[in-house]
Amino acid sequence: SGPVPALRPRSKLEPLKLRAAERIDEAAERLGALSRAIWSVPELAYQEHHAHGVLTRFFQQEQPAASWVVQPHFTLPTAFRAEWDAAGRPLQLAFLCEYDALPGLGHACGHNLIAEVGAAAALGVRGALEGLSGQSPPVKVIVLGTPAEEEGGGKIDLIEAGAFKNLDVVFMAHPSQEDAVYLLDVAEHDVTVKYYGKASHAAAYPWEGVNALDAAVLAYSNLSMLRQQMKPTWRVHGIIKNGGVKPNIIPSYSELVYYFRAPSMKELQVLTKKAEDSFRAAALATGCTVEINGGAHDYYNVLPNKTLCKSYMENGKRLGIEFISEDEMLNSPSGSTDFGNVTFVVPGIHPYFYIGSSALNHTEQYTEAAGSQEAQFYTLRTAKALAMTALDIIFKPELLEKVREDFKSKLLEEQFLNTVE
Repeated sequence: SGPVPALRPRSKLEPLKLRAAERIDEAAERLGALSRAIWSVPELAYQEHHAHGVLTRFFQQEQPAASWVVQPHFTLPTAFRAEWDAAGRPLQLAFLCEYDALPGLGHACGHNLIAEVGAAAALGVRGALEGLSGQSPPVKVIVLGTPAEEEGGGKIDLIEAGAFKNLDVVFMAHPSQEDAVYLLDVAEHDVTVKYYGKASHAAAYPWEGVNALDAAVLAYSNLSMLRQQMKPTWRVHGIIKNGGVKPNIIPSYSELVYYFRAPSMKELQVLTKKAEDSFRAAALATGCTVEINGGAHDYYNVLPNKTLCKSYMENGKRLGIEFISEDEMLNSPSGSTDFGNVTFVVPGIHPYFYIGSSALNHTEQYTEAAGSQEAQFYTLRTAKALAMTALDIIFKPELLEKVREDFKSKLLEEQFLNTVE
């Protein structure tokens, strides 16, 4: 992963931060092998059995023996929890790992690197603390394996199961094309729309049929017309998944899948209502019946925590990370993540990191970049910055209080926004 840039002594924390970085470097080969093992066998949401096994064995085999207590199937078959702690009522810090892949593309969003960052940062914090011989504040270092980010929302399943109760701060980082302490990840709602019509011979007596494909096409057109009245920050994208079986049969069934995105849950509800009206209008116009089914979970927008962001940026800069500006952060393209839901229940940070490639996420080129050796330096550097930020939280109680204040303030702000018509 390369040498750690010299950290000039600024406080008693510096030797601990240096030790965290050294511990990550010492484990670099194992961490790289962990990432490559996940990358080489891409698995879809809730089916990440290989990746789950690789990660749980990684912590079970950590030396000294039994240093991590591992719960291999933590509330979900492919989730896990590993923890290391000091005595007493501990501060609980969690590092999150993702490891599901995309259909047809593999790890085109670099979730193998997210898993590596989470594991590496946790090793770094533990390495810094375990040599203190009882002088460390009581701390529990937790690694949560969170499946199904690409579809379904495994973190939301874990929230509902109580997995995030009593956690104080959560950390993770996501691969991108640049280093950004924060990007505007937005709220997302998905729907499956089913139209039911009536089959008939398309040449002999088409008037006897009710064309479900017409409804799907009309719905698609309705949403295209709606775009003129959409806010620039709204996103609507979808596909016609089923449009019939044969040209000479009037389609009796059609199906669309759509994603809606907006900066807040309040705006998302407005956009969803407009879109569902468009779907129903298409059914009325064609004589079809319509069934609109929302996804199992909505993804919330990510709430930024300015104190965590500031600490992470300071640590990252000292490691040589060059962050994009605040204006660039606020105007960069972004997607959605179930980490947003986590930030509504516990303070967290979700920075983005460069991996040595200008390829865009969700492309074949990004899949290749995520499995490259070049990505390792940037991945482990990010893990070091996260570990150092965690050490700031552990040894600066006033910083933790500010993190909590920021969290409460953002929640109140979001609740206010969501009540304004």
